Amino acid sequence: MNFTLVRNALQAGIYKVINPFVRLLIKIGFTPNAVTLTGLLLNVGVAIIFIVGAEEGNRGDLRYVGWGGALILFAGLFDMLDGQVARLGNMKSNYGALFDSVLDRYSELFTFLGICYYLVAHHYLLGSLFAFIALIGSMMVSYTRARAEGLGVECKGGLMQRPERVVLMGVSALACGLSSAYLGGDYKLFVPGVPFHVFETMSILTFPITVMAVLSNITAVSRLRQAGRALTLKEQEAATAPAATPAAKKLAATLLLLAGSLLAGQPQPAVAAQQPSPPMLTFPVPTGIPNQLFYLQRDPNTNTIIYQLNLNAAGQLDEDEPIHVFWVRYTEHGEHKELNFIQRKFAYGLTARKVAPDKYVLKFAAYDKVPFYLMKSSVDNAFHVFAVVANRQIMLSRVYLRIEGGTFWVPNVKYIELKGWNAATRAPVVERLAV
Repeated sequence: MNFTLVRNALQAGIYKVINPFVRLLIKIGFTPNAVTLTGLLLNVGVAIIFIVGAEEGNRGDLRYVGWGGALILFAGLFDMLDGQVARLGNMKSNYGALFDSVLDRYSELFTFLGICYYLVAHHYLLGSLFAFIALIGSMMVSYTRARAEGLGVECKGGLMQRPERVVLMGVSALACGLSSAYLGGDYKLFVPGVPFHVFETMSILTFPITVMAVLSNITAVSRLRQAGRALTLKEQEAATAPAATPAAKKLAATLLLLAGSLLAGQPQPAVAAQQPSPPMLTFPVPTGIPNQLFYLQRDPNTNTIIYQLNLNAAGQLDEDEPIHVFWVRYTEHGEHKELNFIQRKFAYGLTARKVAPDKYVLKFAAYDKVPFYLMKSSVDNAFHVFAVVANRQIMLSRVYLRIEGGTFWVPNVKYIELKGWNAATRAPVVERLAV
């Protein structure tokens, strides 16, 4: 049977048992961070028990080892409780997750401190060496996962994760202490012909720690290899993705955020393969819209965004919001719809700042490399939107985003096309901005 499935099943069973206690903690006001801090204090207590045992006890007195093991298991329970308190109490937070991870490392270090101190003090030198190696492996298991996830890849799994390490240390230390009451703390087993003993009571603790030393480091190396494969694959995908300037990347990210609303009614695969450049669509020209300034169109459909002069009931320009932006959904029978919050704040909306009488600087949410202005033309004394490109002032009538291929998640924005008239000569102008 798959080890992960068994582990998850055992964890689910434990949660069923402890959930009533978790609800009690929530009821009396315990927070996840308070539970985590309690676990740390208990693990400090584990270190104190082992250190006192090293100083006050003798090599044959393993009672302190047994009490230390019992406290390891009790403290380990709080490792599970804090997560459940956060989930059942709806108190999850990013800081709480960080607090839990940091204090878990401190807890484990204090536990190993006590065990290593005890083994060195009573001259279990080989056992103390493997305890140090187990400490190294335990820290690297956690660090490898944290570092990999910081680079954007998931890195879990392995045979010696923290719950397994806690149970193994706790059970073996408790069993060692209990066994000493029957075997004696200084019991040794000799095999004829072998000049040294092959087993002693302390082996009940030191042998599992040796196993932990091996498996924890194997787990760390396994996670490192897993993360390496994932990062290599991620880099290969990035290398084959279409190149884009920072402005294009910002625009592409915006298109991703808006994918659901922009592609309404058009099913998309979860991950689309690289496709040939799509043919140019035949876009309609919006008509019958009073006070239209310009419109925006883009692949992969004909839905159009209208930028309209915003006049109040008296026919005066609304200086707080001089431009009204809305959809003409040609794929939905030409219905007019307002932009939603995300579209307005992060993509197609704009902000206007008055800089002079009848003159506003416009800033688009998704693209700010080209300056735009709303102002009156000297030709007809009416408001128009102007853009300055290649030292020419263009009276804007249409903006078009050309998308060719790429993937669903990373569309390949080839260029932005501005169409209008030269403000000085009134000659038609089309300018393409490569991105």
